[in-house]
Amino acid sequence: MNLKKLIESVPNFSEGRREEVVKEIVKMAEETDNVWVFDWSMDKDHNRSVITIVGDPESVSEAIFKMSKKAVELIDLRHHTGEHPRMGAVDVIPFIPIKGSTMEECVEISKKVGKRIGEELKVPVYLYEKSATTPLRENLADIRKGEFEGFFEKIKLPEWAPDFGPDEVHPTAGVVAVGAREYLIAFNVNLGTKDLKIAENIAKAVRNSSGGYKFVKAIGVDLKEKGIVQVSMNMTNYKKSPLHRVFETIRIEAERYGVPIVGSEIIGMIPMDAIIQTYKFYLRIDDLSSDKVIENKLLDKISEF
Repeated sequence: MNLKKLIESVPNFSEGRREEVVKEIVKMAEETDNVWVFDWSMDKDHNRSVITIVGDPESVSEAIFKMSKKAVELIDLRHHTGEHPRMGAVDVIPFIPIKGSTMEECVEISKKVGKRIGEELKVPVYLYEKSATTPLRENLADIRKGEFEGFFEKIKLPEWAPDFGPDEVHPTAGVVAVGAREYLIAFNVNLGTKDLKIAENIAKAVRNSSGGYKFVKAIGVDLKEKGIVQVSMNMTNYKKSPLHRVFETIRIEAERYGVPIVGSEIIGMIPMDAIIQTYKFYLRIDDLSSDKVIENKLLDKISEF
């Protein structure tokens, strides 16, 4: 593997209840040379899985295509329901520069992979975030609006013609968004209540689109299996909208309703810097940095060797 040039991809798939299907998709990445599977998780209430892979650009691109192909074969959105909005069997594919790579390179990778998915898998592709071809497509939520069921009419509108692939929705796999972006942290906070309206109100208080934090997207989710509700968030810039600040706002808002926070979770991976930032806030450590993390020092020494 070329360790001098690495990228990350965190594809989301619309399957979180059939573990055997998710494992088949993960297997496609595991069997690709020069690709590491860093993490994968699935959620029954969201009915969604998130897989994190890292490798050199060419290998990651190949793994993503094989994973997408397997998802198109095994996932039928006509029979899919879940709390998380979705528009495709492969719902979204982001590419993120990590080491020796640039955002511009990831944009080009997203276009090449998107073109291949559109042409070979016959799934309409929309380029989003840094890869977006129009301002209307920068925000993933705007593309996904209407979800799978609504896209059969939406795709007929001139402004929603796909960037790649057919101009008709794939009958079982829907459409997919492919793009390049910065690190995103999927951060969820669980509330000790069954009242979905409370979670929705708190989500509204913290998300950018309704006057909250600029780099936060949030929705209220009913976790029926757990008997609680959740504020489910995508933190698109943890440096400018820090986790601890958003968490404290949720805590204060929850107290207004007499509701406790009963847990939180990170879906996928998180940058060390975000963890350091949170520790500094809660432990009041002024000079904490990644240099004081012994595992980081060890990795530096191994890299030098």
